[in-house]
Amino acid sequence: MSGGSLFWLALTVGVFILANAVLRTFATSAHLPTLAGALALFCVGNAMMVRLMRESGLAVTISVAAVLQLVLVSVVAVLWFGERPTALQVAGMALGVVAVAMIAWPGDAR
Repeated sequence: MSGGSLFWLALTVGVFILANAVLRTFATSAHLPTLAGALALFCVGNAMMVRLMRESGLAVTISVAAVLQLVLVSVVAVLWFGERPTALQVAGMALGVVAVAMIAWPGDAR
């Protein structure tokens, strides 16, 4: 991924993190405008993903974005909502990071 793609990925993942945080807020409040806001953010995030998929391909883009979101949403869940992942869940996140590193690792194109 190029520098521009990484910047766009950061923006896209940020939109998804915000969407998930808003959706979690809806889960405790059941306020319909909150749900509408979360769904709108998810739509924006998915539209932003199209550019990344064009530049880096579907497999790399979705893999990297999914694991980044997994880890960052977990951080938000811990810091903002007071949730605590189990040791097994933390190990799963670590394995996801290793998997994405293996997928995105630059190598020769044979």
